[in-house]
Amino acid sequence: MSGASELIVKRIRDGSVIDHIPAGRSLLVLKILGIKGDEGYRVALVMNVESRKIGRKDILKIEGRYISDSEASMITLIAPEATLNIVKNYRVVHKVRLKPPSMVRGIVKCPNSMCVSNNDPEAQPVFTLEKTDSREPSFRCIYCETRLTGSDALTELYG
Repeated sequence: MSGASELIVKRIRDGSVIDHIPAGRSLLVLKILGIKGDEGYRVALVMNVESRKIGRKDILKIEGRYISDSEASMITLIAPEATLNIVKNYRVVHKVRLKPPSMVRGIVKCPNSMCVSNNDPEAQPVFTLEKTDSREPSFRCIYCETRLTGSDALTELYG
C-alpha cells in the first residue's frame, strides 16, 4: 500500500525509461527524440520529483519505443547523469548510465553567430567532445572552435 506522499506511475510493458533527467528538462528530451505526441506512443512524464542523487529530477517512460544508442548519447547534452532502462515484458532487460557522444551533428547550432555553420546552408553544425565531466560535458565546433556546454545546448534547443 502506498503512502500519501508517493506518486504512482503505471509500469510499461515494452519500451524505454529515462531516469535522472534534471528537473524541467524532460520536454527537451522529448524534443531530441522527435516525440511530439501524435506518434501513438504512450508517454508518462513525471516532473520535479525528489531525488537523492541530483536533488530534483524528471522521469520519462515511453511505451512502444526503444531509444537507440545515438539518441541516448544525444540526451546527455541536457541530461548528463541520466540513466536509460530498456523494458521488455515489464522487466528491465538493459540498464545503462548514458555517456556523451564523441560528436554532435545537426542537433544544436553553434552559439557563435559568425560561425560558417550559421551562415552557409550547406555547413551543418558539428561539435566534437572536448571534456567529459559528468556534471556538464563540453564540445568544440569543428569550424570556429567555439565551446558548447550543456547550458548552451539548452539555449539552442529552446530556439
